[in-house]
Amino acid sequence: MMPRFGKLLAGAFGALVPMGAFANPACPICTIAIGAGVGVAESLGVPTSVVGLWAGALLTLLGYWAIKYFDKRGWNFWGRNALLIAISVAMIGFAYVGDIDYSPVWVCGILYIDPILLGALIGMILFILVEKLYEWMKRKNGGHAHFPFERVVLPVVVLALASWWMCVCF
Repeated sequence: MMPRFGKLLAGAFGALVPMGAFANPACPICTIAIGAGVGVAESLGVPTSVVGLWAGALLTLLGYWAIKYFDKRGWNFWGRNALLIAISVAMIGFAYVGDIDYSPVWVCGILYIDPILLGALIGMILFILVEKLYEWMKRKNGGHAHFPFERVVLPVVVLALASWWMCVCF
């Protein structure tokens, strides 16, 4: 009985020892969390444009995974990255087939588009821009992040602010 308790105690203590953490915005846990968050938001009645925003960012993240996979395989061709991102974000149509009717609306009196499609496009653009911003900030800081999990925090904060803006303005 005692040796088993000792192993349990040693395991619990080992879990409390601080270790280095390496954050990647395309980690499986982050991707699953975003996907679950989109599903929960949709069931809570969050506007479809906001659901589309997070879904667009998630699908862009999956596009980055596809790019990494192609890199590992050595599959390179002209326009590959843009094509993989475009295909992954276009999957938004397949994700909601039968669930949401295509119902375009006027946005700011300028653009006539479906809110979930608009949200997905904005989410894609914001995620790509934030990734570029992070790389620039890291380069300016000598190749190091300014704080732990900066690569994860930046997109989440920007998407949260964009979600708030879409709730207020649309």
